[in-house]
Amino acid sequence: MSNTEAIHPRPTRVVIAGGSGSLGRRIADDLARRDIDVTVLTRSPDGGSPHRQVEWDGRTVGAWSAALDSDEPTAVINLAGKLVDCRPTGKNIAALRRSRVEPTRALVSAAQELRRPLVRWIQASTTAIWSDAGDVWCTEDTPIPVGLPQMTGVAAPWEEAVADANVDHRIILRTSIVLDTDSPALQRLMMLTKFGLGGRVGTGQQWFSWIHRDDWLAIVRAGLGLDPDVTLPPGVVVAATDNPVRNVDLMATLRRRLHRPAAPPTPAPLLKLGAVVLRTDPQLGLTGRRARSRVLAERGFVFRFPELDGALADLIG
Repeated sequence: MSNTEAIHPRPTRVVIAGGSGSLGRRIADDLARRDIDVTVLTRSPDGGSPHRQVEWDGRTVGAWSAALDSDEPTAVINLAGKLVDCRPTGKNIAALRRSRVEPTRALVSAAQELRRPLVRWIQASTTAIWSDAGDVWCTEDTPIPVGLPQMTGVAAPWEEAVADANVDHRIILRTSIVLDTDSPALQRLMMLTKFGLGGRVGTGQQWFSWIHRDDWLAIVRAGLGLDPDVTLPPGVVVAATDNPVRNVDLMATLRRRLHRPAAPPTPAPLLKLGAVVLRTDPQLGLTGRRARSRVLAERGFVFRFPELDGALADLIG
């Protein structure tokens, strides 16, 4: 820890915006097991959830803001935002941007009215902010490209929206693809592989940066100040293992783990045609980033699942 880094109280309360998604449910359960008082802000309360839920509209400050106001050390985890699995039309990109920026601004406005600052804020973002970065290593220091509508045009204003938050320690967590049996990304890859479409996509040379769900949870805990061995500084942190793989190797590993034979490649034109039918963005499969974290390495964070094969073995056997 540098001499300029303040030591802030360990939060005993965490408010999660976007806590009804797969990652939100994971971190809510994880924190509750550690005796952290969890509140989930949601547009659609779930009667089966084991956690306290507070309804909000994700756009305006309302009665829900009382969930942030406490004499106990309180942190925010902001995961709110629509899934990116949609056609890349101007309308859809604008909706993706609003679904992230508006909840963030509402949270920031509510936090500005608090009697005391929040102690921690974990702001979700994405490594897709670098768009298709080719073979360049993307770390916390890598410049953000200018003028790209998706996902740079979504993620950059998402990050900027949290700039004025009333908080002592803020981390922007640029997360790569989280490997989790509940995640839409892994579910779709497994489905394609099981149906014989597990060959490389396009050239197969695009990079796939990833992280196992347990390592992502550990990074969030460290960002909240709950890990006695790892202290993360404020600012950008990349949540990705040090070992991204190319698409051709990703698909080969999936086939091996799912006991599927070699499969023909999916040419880019065929993928683009299929994306129209599935109403998704073909660039999700044709582009990639070679990301890793300088900050995590410097702070001594140890990945439980540093290699793709071990991560998939744990998740799908």
